[in-house]
Amino acid sequence: MEGIINTENLIFEYSIYDENGDETGKNRVLENITLDIKEGGFVAVLGHNGSGKSTLAKHFNGILLPTEGKVLIDGIDSTDESRIYDIRQTVGMVFQNPDNQIVATIVEEDVAFALENLGVEPKEIRRRVDEALKIVDMYHYREHAPHQLSGGQKQRIAIAGIIAMRPRCIVMDEPTAMLDPKGRKEIMATIKALNKEHGITVILITHYMEEAAQADRVIVIDKGKILLDDVPKKIFSEVELLKSVGLDVPQATELMYDLRKSGVDAPSDIIDVDECAEFLFRLLSDKEQK
Repeated sequence: MEGIINTENLIFEYSIYDENGDETGKNRVLENITLDIKEGGFVAVLGHNGSGKSTLAKHFNGILLPTEGKVLIDGIDSTDESRIYDIRQTVGMVFQNPDNQIVATIVEEDVAFALENLGVEPKEIRRRVDEALKIVDMYHYREHAPHQLSGGQKQRIAIAGIIAMRPRCIVMDEPTAMLDPKGRKEIMATIKALNKEHGITVILITHYMEEAAQADRVIVIDKGKILLDDVPKKIFSEVELLKSVGLDVPQATELMYDLRKSGVDAPSDIIDVDECAEFLFRLLSDKEQK
């Protein structure tokens, strides 16, 4: 079965110009990316700065178009200009700075903005806005001014604006990068609820390993190519490979890695704090019994 997003041998490059405006060469950012993103999944995309992960994300709803190869969104070729509205209806995009996506001076008006532009009838707008704000737990703030909200709250408003459009997939390009730990936690809870409770496909571009560990699938991009693509436990057991391309692993995984280096028989597939605590508790209990 075809996924909601498919890329086939996707190549993307941009031209380099000198000070006179003459083209001096090409810079290839993505190299032969072939992916199948299934509907209903929660996929995290990792890569250090400049790896091509954000460039890839922008192909998923037609912001960028391939130099070579194909991108299909629900079977629609992203280069088909006559279908760009259908593509953007299917895949919504949330960026890292919510201030760049908030356009109105009252929360509910901001969430309604795109719907009004599309000519959705007022009763339906009201219904969708209320529903979207409830999903992101911001309904109580519907009459507030966005600029008075915290970073995490603003980002949830930006997400509500996308949800109101009823996309089947939401691509989030580092949505927690500008947030404090509390804001990051709020957004991750929202992302997981969108995916598990509302069946929305989520593609999360992130550089936080603990966030990626919560996904169903992790894709690691390095130098514009897919380096790894698997479930989080398999990906994060590749500690040395990830470190060699400038990436970290979750803190729990790092601790297990250090224990193994010091001779402790610690598992390589622990990726969260609870699993880590459970293992350490068992380790201490065994030692005490001896």
